[in-house]
Amino acid sequence: MRTAVITLAANRIAHLRNQIRGLSHSTQRPGDHIVVAMGDPAVLALAHRVPAHGIWMDAENPFPLAAARNLGARTAIDRGAELLVFLDVDCIPDPHLIARYRAAASAEPLLLCGPVTYLPPAPASGYDLTRLPDHRAPHPARPDPPAHTHTDSTDFDLFWSLSFAVTTDTWRRIGGFCTRYRGYGGEDTDFAHKAAAVGARLRWVGGADAYHQHHPVSDPPIEHLADILTNARIFHRRWGRWPMRGWLDSFAAAGHIAYNPATDTWDRTSSSSPDELCSPIGGGANGRNGCV
Repeated sequence: MRTAVITLAANRIAHLRNQIRGLSHSTQRPGDHIVVAMGDPAVLALAHRVPAHGIWMDAENPFPLAAARNLGARTAIDRGAELLVFLDVDCIPDPHLIARYRAAASAEPLLLCGPVTYLPPAPASGYDLTRLPDHRAPHPARPDPPAHTHTDSTDFDLFWSLSFAVTTDTWRRIGGFCTRYRGYGGEDTDFAHKAAAVGARLRWVGGADAYHQHHPVSDPPIEHLADILTNARIFHRRWGRWPMRGWLDSFAAAGHIAYNPATDTWDRTSSSSPDELCSPIGGGANGRNGCV
């Protein structure tokens, strides 16, 4: 099964290099590595220097992640891919990730997800890729079946786009990501609900591990509040409920937003400081609209 790995990247050169190194250690190499450079010439230059296929996308914050994934998928399919493996640029694949996803793929519509471990900060010498399994501690909120097994789930809210795979037939059936979303949050939950709506199943694949490289984050991610609030409203209009409730509730507890039950809306409060928040900035968005 010809497999393409699809990665979106901007301002993460060191992380992308580690991912490329990780793929080179795979027990089964992918046929293609599609790297979508979102407005970052350095990413495109790196992709051209290594065994990857780099494609350019005009983009600024908030990044058009949904449209970029659609562009990467179309490119991979045009180049003959039968299985699409999406890896966040921060993720280093386990040597068995490609093989496990290939073994789990079938003719039935499936969203295949693997366990993800969040790594501690890298030492001064960088991560030793041969020792990453020593740090293995998958996110506790998601299934972690033993290697060579899988677990099916009906909780599509658990889907995340850090590491997942679909056959090209399933991708076409789902229709790709909805490109109304820009920036951080919501587009992956929307994609999962689109998958459920067309009868796809969510399957967690044991042994398809990925290791998420450390970078500073805030909890809740206040720097992404504007994106999250905008994307949550888009999701609510499309699906009739609010996603990302953990983050929304945390922002509310901190006084940045408030829920109005009379209108069923979340809005910023006067105490929200514009300096803390990401303002929407225009940018190019290649790719067809995935909204259906």
